[in-house]
Amino acid sequence: MPPKRGPTLFDAQRDATLQSQAPLAARMRPRNLEEYAGQQHIVGEGRLLRRAISGDKLFSIILWGPPGSGKTTLAQIIASSTNAHFDQVSAVSAGVADLRKVIQEAKDRLGMFQQRTVLFIDEIHRFNKAQQDAVLPYVEDGTVILIGATTENPSFEVNGALLSRTRVFTLEALSDEDVGHLVDRALSDGERGLANYSPMLAADARGYLVNMANGDVRTALNALESAVMAKAPSIGEKRLITLDDICDALQGRATRYDKNGELHYDAISALHKSVRDSDPDGALYWLGRMLDGGEDALYIARRVVRMAVEDIGLADPQALPQVMAAQQAVHFLGQPEGELALAQAVVYLCQAPKSNAVYRAYGAAQKDVAETRNEPVPLHLRNAPTRLMKGMGYGKGYEYAHDLTDGRSDHAHLPPNLEGRIYYEPTDHGFEALVRERLAWRESGVRSRESGVRSRESGAGSRESGVGSRRPEAERPAELAPGEEPQIAPDDIPPSDDGTAPPPLPRPRSRPRKG
Repeated sequence: MPPKRGPTLFDAQRDATLQSQAPLAARMRPRNLEEYAGQQHIVGEGRLLRRAISGDKLFSIILWGPPGSGKTTLAQIIASSTNAHFDQVSAVSAGVADLRKVIQEAKDRLGMFQQRTVLFIDEIHRFNKAQQDAVLPYVEDGTVILIGATTENPSFEVNGALLSRTRVFTLEALSDEDVGHLVDRALSDGERGLANYSPMLAADARGYLVNMANGDVRTALNALESAVMAKAPSIGEKRLITLDDICDALQGRATRYDKNGELHYDAISALHKSVRDSDPDGALYWLGRMLDGGEDALYIARRVVRMAVEDIGLADPQALPQVMAAQQAVHFLGQPEGELALAQAVVYLCQAPKSNAVYRAYGAAQKDVAETRNEPVPLHLRNAPTRLMKGMGYGKGYEYAHDLTDGRSDHAHLPPNLEGRIYYEPTDHGFEALVRERLAWRESGVRSRESGVRSRESGAGSRESGVGSRRPEAERPAELAPGEEPQIAPDDIPPSDDGTAPPPLPRPRSRPRKG
């Protein structure tokens, strides 16, 4: 390995200049665990990670947390605390070639100086599978100790093989108390902070700044610096920072939302569960959170349609038309005008009676389709458009339900291996209670026939006894062969109001062929 150029006077001057001109959030980074705010569940006294850092007994870890929660800061504290060599790369700009170079140097360093290497990969979720695989063997054999930082769920964004060789530590968004403490430290620090500018932060401005930072200390400190630097001294040499100054510097809340990240799935889950639990307030809040975060309104509309058929179903048949109308309104109006249609739809779903009977029934049917033998369609249910098929028994014994006075047929409609299976069991919620009554009425008719009340041979019966009667066979509509057109006999044409039969309907003509 060729000798590496050591730091020069120019490098030191450059680093000093960068440090003095860096944003306040970078200048105020904690330098040790005593200055580190929050995350006491992982770096508090006696915790595993703190003991590993203090004893320089590091192991490969993934730091997962929202922006501004201290992932990079914690990695830099580890760098200053360990005797191992520390290399840092950003997955935003680095590639496989950069990783191979770092790993080769780590091998040489371990062989010549018995010095370990800690490799910090910031934004590791931005590496693709091939890039993550490039470090996998060297994490496994201990050539490098990996510290990965990510804002995305490692379960989805880090390869399973790499994940199994690391420990995941979850960092939480800082509390308002922690953010306020760091804001106060920046105001009073003369070496790295803003104390030399003599700022005075009004109490209401401080409260607003802390609240709007949303747990992201970087947002709070950078907004504070902007407000202080843009303010001229107003009380002697003091710079009074008012609520208006902070509002102007922040330009709105730091929104924590990612349309392609975990918050996307968490928020839609919260919306769905709020609807299922009939809570319009929760549903409206999560709808607002998603739209405020930039979520596609049509995506939400699609999910709301799913809620209507999964959790309301036939308990309120109007739920589906309501949400489809909302989807059309969103498509027609766009945003933000169409958002109110979504709000109306989710409130409607919240107040609607709930049933997942159809959802469960279809799931059970799908399970049988996947796990049981696919028996042929029973003969009496098959189409019989040709004489050959009729001769083979296709359609034999089928009763046309409309020929029965009560419209009830006792045919078996499932394959023999699933005979008697019941998928759909309606609830007694909303309209589905009437559906239950209708199905019970049908089943009572079937049971009556099975008990012999109806004479199949005579085809006669009464509605009161649960019996249906047939029209003569000749009057039943004939089944059509593929491509065959229906024939209308003159006797089938009803007379007009004056008692005369209207002229026969013309046969549809085929389009003439070209050329």
